[in-house]
Amino acid sequence: MPLPKAELHLHIEGTLEPELAFELAARNGVELPYAATDELRKAYDFEDLQSFLNLYYELMAVLRTERDFEDLANAYLARAAAQGVRHAEIFFDPQAHIVRGVGMGTVVEGLWRALGRSAENHGVSTQLIMCFLRDESAESAMETLEAARPYLDRIVGVGLDSAEVGHPPVKFREVYETAAALGLRRVAHAGEEGPPEYIAEALDVLGVERIDHGLRCVESPELVERLVRERVPLTLCPLSNVRLRTVDVLGDHPLPAMMDAGLMCTVNSDDPAYFGGYAGDNFDAVQRTLGLSEERLRELACNSFLASFLEHDEELRARYLAEVDAYEF
Repeated sequence: MPLPKAELHLHIEGTLEPELAFELAARNGVELPYAATDELRKAYDFEDLQSFLNLYYELMAVLRTERDFEDLANAYLARAAAQGVRHAEIFFDPQAHIVRGVGMGTVVEGLWRALGRSAENHGVSTQLIMCFLRDESAESAMETLEAARPYLDRIVGVGLDSAEVGHPPVKFREVYETAAALGLRRVAHAGEEGPPEYIAEALDVLGVERIDHGLRCVESPELVERLVRERVPLTLCPLSNVRLRTVDVLGDHPLPAMMDAGLMCTVNSDDPAYFGGYAGDNFDAVQRTLGLSEERLRELACNSFLASFLEHDEELRARYLAEVDAYEF
């Protein structure tokens, strides 16, 4: 039985395994530019964030119907549950689907067909976070938020993802102010490829409650001190960092130093089909390569539940934390 954990940084589109991609392509009459699953998997060798994103968006073409999104979510939840995930806060990118003619309702209703039954079918509680593509316009983000209004009973928060450099958080100030007024929780990718200043800006301008990635905070001692003081959670994704070359090799990852500094770190999978590992794989990798002790792993697991948006059900959060405390390695 794996260590119980919450996953807080997971793009559902990034869980599209080659086998499912080909299955959905056949179902929907989509021709992929790859002969077979092995050839597609070889394409998952990225030089940087942008080369990953190019393939990521290309493969989304196979996602067309509610059933496709339901199948995608169920496949992820089954894998996650097998690796000890008890609660998942799942990102989705509606703009990338709307531009293809796939409406907000198709995406949300399809995902919810799986998420709504996840506790029963997989033993995983779930929440849904709608992300804006930061390399698209702020106007497009606002239109997306408006399109989501009929579905806000199933969307707990908003996030900000895609190509970071050159797209500072301040660009989305008005969108986040509107989201806050609607009662939505707020997170944002910052400090993955972008500078530490983006992290501070996400906190000060967007009012985010968690920083997704946040790796480059270590370049600013003042920022680290602030993040520690304010107990701002960081949703780190170690295997993703290596695959996207933000860290050369896993052994160089600053996770141990970040924990030593008192930062509230969590470990997540990001886009696991593309980056070689789901949540449990990331835990195993950092334990093996970085030599994390059992108590450090327990700390990461506890942090994941403490940083989750479970305020509506503190009894459930307490139950998950008790599972972590009682876990025997």
